[in-house]
Amino acid sequence: MSTSRRPLPVWADIILLPLINIALAFIVVGIIVEIIGVDPFQALGLLVTGAVGSSESIGYTLYYATNFIFTGLAVSVAFHAGLFNIGGEGQAYIGGLGCGLAILAFDRFLPAWLLVPIAIAAAALFGAAWAAVPAWLQASRGSHIVITTIMFNFVASALMVYLMVNVLIAPGSMTPQSRGFAPSAALPVLLGSTLNLSIALALACCVAVWIFLWHTSWGYALRTMGHNPAAAVYAGTNLKRMTMLAMCLSGALAGLVSVNELMGVQHRILLDFQAGYGFAGIAVALMGRSHPLGVVLAALLFGALQQGGAELSFDIPGITREMVVVIQGLVILFSGALEHLPRPWLQAVLARRP
Repeated sequence: MSTSRRPLPVWADIILLPLINIALAFIVVGIIVEIIGVDPFQALGLLVTGAVGSSESIGYTLYYATNFIFTGLAVSVAFHAGLFNIGGEGQAYIGGLGCGLAILAFDRFLPAWLLVPIAIAAAALFGAAWAAVPAWLQASRGSHIVITTIMFNFVASALMVYLMVNVLIAPGSMTPQSRGFAPSAALPVLLGSTLNLSIALALACCVAVWIFLWHTSWGYALRTMGHNPAAAVYAGTNLKRMTMLAMCLSGALAGLVSVNELMGVQHRILLDFQAGYGFAGIAVALMGRSHPLGVVLAALLFGALQQGGAELSFDIPGITREMVVVIQGLVILFSGALEHLPRPWLQAVLARRP
């Protein structure tokens, strides 16, 4: 075997290669920013300052990262089972419906220590239930999981519009949103911003996913199915059952986005609170190599881009919100579609090391 074709060390594949991809993305961004007449180094400085320049900025960055952790984990669990779950957007939406319904039903009667766990469980259960239907269609009818999950995003959106306009709207309100939750349903705020205690739930989910996938027999069977379904069947794994399990866990994790948004920030059910986090979770999972630690690091990056980009567009009129989306898109492009672009020369460089 040629030395230039030796496989990358694990540390280089997990850490160095993604960093190079991010650097390439920012080089392209710098060229684009220079073309539109903005100093790229000034823009980069404002981006970093907007993301981590103060305790409030850090709070907002972590708040966005919390949602990306939930959806990144959701996509990662499905990835390990060989499934491509594009339905995180709809699962987060319906998870919010479950979370909100539980709170609206009990917030006037139950104390916070009992109401909050019930609402979190409802969010996970509704998200899992919404993912269970595409999972059953794939397991029992052979329907492609990509098609069914993306279609269920539209179904979830239409269902929520109907419920918010005709059923759950607050009496006398002209805006399609529910009544406000009681104070007992609110999560404690951290760092004086929108960051709240749901970040602890997100990190706990990371630990739980790591334990489940790499330290339980079910997790081993799930990963085996993702790598080699024939070998999994030979080992006695029920593929239909594993498909249902992987997708329900994925949907439950996506549904927990509503805990951060509804219980931590909005304090009511409203339309479009998931704001594209389900789709961004795909990029987070890809960049994080579908590992919980990698997902956390990728979520922090996307959270910083979200918060820093907002500050950047405010301070420099020439950089609009659309330009911030372009920056995020280039990071996704180099970390996803062009992920292996630097791999050959990186292999050659590392192969020369003694």
